[in-house]
Amino acid sequence: MNKPHYYLGIDVGSISVNLVLTGPADEVIFEDYRRVDGHPLHATQAALGALRERIPDAGAIGGVGVTGSGRHLAGAALGADVVKNEISAHACAAVRLHPETRTVFEIGGQDSKVTIVRDRVVVDFAMNLICAAGTGSFLDSQAKRLNISIENLSAQAVKSRQPTGIAGRCTVFAESDMIHKQQTGHRQDDIVMGLCLAMARNFLSNVCVGKEILPPIVFQGGVSANLGMRRAFEEILQCELIIPRYNMVMGAYGAALLAKRAAPATSRFRGYAVCDHAIETRAFTCRDCSNDCEIIEIIDNRSVIGRSGGRCRKWESTPDRPQ
Repeated sequence: MNKPHYYLGIDVGSISVNLVLTGPADEVIFEDYRRVDGHPLHATQAALGALRERIPDAGAIGGVGVTGSGRHLAGAALGADVVKNEISAHACAAVRLHPETRTVFEIGGQDSKVTIVRDRVVVDFAMNLICAAGTGSFLDSQAKRLNISIENLSAQAVKSRQPTGIAGRCTVFAESDMIHKQQTGHRQDDIVMGLCLAMARNFLSNVCVGKEILPPIVFQGGVSANLGMRRAFEEILQCELIIPRYNMVMGAYGAALLAKRAAPATSRFRGYAVCDHAIETRAFTCRDCSNDCEIIEIIDNRSVIGRSGGRCRKWESTPDRPQ
């Protein structure tokens, strides 16, 4: 009797690592969300270790997909069958859960994205990788400055009856404006809701500029858990946003779906033993042309198991490095 095939998806971002295991019907059997804390590989191994405790039989995993800014690193370490960008993974997950989706907002720790979907196909997208004013890290930093948890910031925002106007075009100006409003006597719940509104306007006017934003709109990523941000978008757009069931791990869920779609005859997954390996990285600069690419090598037990960082990809397919 054949074992049921599970599919593993991992999203390695700048703030968190998300891991999802799906079953034969694309149902989520296991999910794990944890902070990177500066060590994406360690966090990935820890998430895989948590999965090992739940599903000890790695032989049942039929495919592995990775996404996120650290996808090449994780893909080499784990033996991924599919390595996809975040746009593809998040859109795939959104459409699987809500086939009527026409717009996807995804706001993470360090970047934010909008994806335009028509008839279940991605037709346009945009990303903000420059300014932190519309990302989760800015909300985190302001919560710490106010000496409240990010959960309390979310709860306070929805209590506001008269949101304070906050200049949200820049993190520096927004913080200065928030301090000024505190000093002039504005209520804290009004200030944090004002911040959420400023971030939503910043996202819509910068990331979404020139895009046709049509409902149904699916809002996912870490910031989608913030009730103030949900309220802000809904007030500005005058429509209800869909918060998917797996909103915090949609990138990983999409990666698992894409791994299943690829349907490898035999998965390249290196097994749960990867959890216990002392995997390291090192860098060198390729001087073969004027690009001077910084190549990252992933090393397991003194052997190079993968490389990333090159523009021409020659090092990714070359077994030896320059001496």
